[in-house]
Amino acid sequence: MTFLRRAAFLSGGLMAIAALLLNGCNNASTTSTGSTAVIRIDGSSSLFPVTEAAAEDFQIANRGKIKVTVGEGGTGSGFKKFLRGEIDVCDASRPITAEEIAAAKEAGIEFIELPVCFDALTVAVHPSNKLDSISTTDLKKMWELEAQKKIKRWNQVNAEWPDEDLVLFGAGSSSGTFEYFTGAVTGIAKNSRGDYTASEDDNVLVQGIAGNKGALGYVPYAYYEPNKDKLKALAIDWDKDDLGPIPPTLENVEFGKYNPFSRPLFLYVNLKSAERVEVKDFVEFYLKNARKFAEESKYLPLPDAAYPLVVERFKQLATGTAFDGKPEFGIRVEEILQRPLKK
Repeated sequence: MTFLRRAAFLSGGLMAIAALLLNGCNNASTTSTGSTAVIRIDGSSSLFPVTEAAAEDFQIANRGKIKVTVGEGGTGSGFKKFLRGEIDVCDASRPITAEEIAAAKEAGIEFIELPVCFDALTVAVHPSNKLDSISTTDLKKMWELEAQKKIKRWNQVNAEWPDEDLVLFGAGSSSGTFEYFTGAVTGIAKNSRGDYTASEDDNVLVQGIAGNKGALGYVPYAYYEPNKDKLKALAIDWDKDDLGPIPPTLENVEFGKYNPFSRPLFLYVNLKSAERVEVKDFVEFYLKNARKFAEESKYLPLPDAAYPLVVERFKQLATGTAFDGKPEFGIRVEEILQRPLKK
């Protein structure tokens, strides 16, 4: 939370306390027992900065009458809580999987799938590294399960690279970023070596890459951009197109060039939760201001024409997913929003 945001939040909180004391806690956003209404969110650490910004501004706007808690335990962990009915909204850095869809049906949970912004998943190395780009073929050699305890030095991946230790940093196995990256690189989600430094906290990964000359890792763009003086981002040469190495810029994401690491980020809203006034108001507030929250967090907003479609989907409480239970790469959000929803 920035200093200005924190100051505004504290100021809003003090005003809220005064208002509650004056009004005897009688307002439409409290429960029948008079306690403050709570909206619970957890999931993707990638989307966390955007959702946290939305939660802060929403609480300030409502003068403390509604509390919004936002966790960042990872997409997989978030979906587990979501499917147990423990949270109202799941932040996700990948689409819901086939297994999670089946679990939702079994639990009787219907959900609304809402894309909110784009991320440029960034492969980064120590600033002293002489590489400027890397192919997905070489990334596969580094990260696939078969590389475990075998590929330990840079020149084992490419003979032209130095004979130095290769030290890897990446998302934890419950993270949607982990599933998305491994699927994009190896062709199979979760097909990854386990002998690397893993964390659900992207700041830990940034520090690890910045502190080791032999490091390579992957982080969301929002964690790379404010640390670009400590990290060196590599352009990506996807072996499925002929565009050559493409750097991770938001402009390249917008024009569909940064593949396969350009990805939409989602809110999944429990339908029953969406019927509560405070949740409905929060999601509408989030979507109305999603462009601002995304830009503040160094992510790319959806195209202008997309947000009205997302807002309408929520307004209609249209449940289901536009995916087949697995991530897709190089996909444009306009296509996602035009697909029929599957339940």
